Amino acid sequence: MVRLSQADARALAVAVLVRHGMPAAHAEDVAAHLIDAMVTGHAFAGLPRVPAIVAELVKKGPGGPIRVTRQTPVSATIDGGDVNGYVVSLVAVRKTIEIASASGIAVVGANNTWFSGRLAYYVERIARAGFVAMHTANTAARVAPFGGADRILGTNPIAFAFPCGGEPVVLDIGTSGVTWGEALLRQATGRPLDSGTAVDSEGRETTDPAAALTGAFLTWGGARGSSLAFAAQLFGILAGSDPVLREARNSGFFFLALNPDLLMPAEAFEARVASLREIVRHSRPAVSRMEVRMPGDRSQQARRDHGDEDVLVDAAVHRRLLELTRAA
Repeated sequence: MVRLSQADARALAVAVLVRHGMPAAHAEDVAAHLIDAMVTGHAFAGLPRVPAIVAELVKKGPGGPIRVTRQTPVSATIDGGDVNGYVVSLVAVRKTIEIASASGIAVVGANNTWFSGRLAYYVERIARAGFVAMHTANTAARVAPFGGADRILGTNPIAFAFPCGGEPVVLDIGTSGVTWGEALLRQATGRPLDSGTAVDSEGRETTDPAAALTGAFLTWGGARGSSLAFAAQLFGILAGSDPVLREARNSGFFFLALNPDLLMPAEAFEARVASLREIVRHSRPAVSRMEVRMPGDRSQQARRDHGDEDVLVDAAVHRRLLELTRAA
């Protein structure tokens, strides 16, 4: 492992992305997201994502202008200009908060974009602004529906966040048994996938990341995960994506935000959310379990514990990033 300061890790990501055509301001947004993923304990969603982003930049270029193409008092549709989804999602978050602040509720869809990282990163921002948030992302077809072997669904995460005083309650649910980023990281580091998470191109279950990347991932939670993935795909279509995405293009990002005051005083709602969180945290653990864990607690605690400390990057990933800083 290679130890880097957070500033150096961020600068390395920016240098690679700018080298391959991403505007510096966009690269800064992407890098901030990647480093936050690492300090919250999601290494696969950090610097290991950079080579995949570069591969798309090489094919697509940096993209064009990000535009609001339709807006009402409670909604907006955003054309992402084929710009990376880390950037477009932040634009959508700002628009969601703007509309919800004025109207109490906001429905925002973004399309013509690709790759958006951890959905928790976005709904947490909406919740910190005082709103209940929901967010889905329809991604490139890499997942087979329950019982199938063909890529039809995306990894299609769904996230929710609820204001709760200082730290919102955040739920970020991946609907696939493994993410694209995790499969790439395990391939790069020579580690197998967990069993029951993927099939090869012939439809046989596999733990080989390379075989999974040419085959299909399986859904998390069997038929239930498949149903959630299907719902996320439908929300993506509502946001403007194609029904099935055969490549990393025209993803559909759906955002919903509402002010708790629409249903009850916001302060009372936050107090009840906090009460439930503490009830869960202090409830009895099952036999052989050390504690009962609230959704999102582990990531938030990891961020607090990490503070300004260095991040660790796999040596193979670090070498690849250094190569990319020199590549044309």
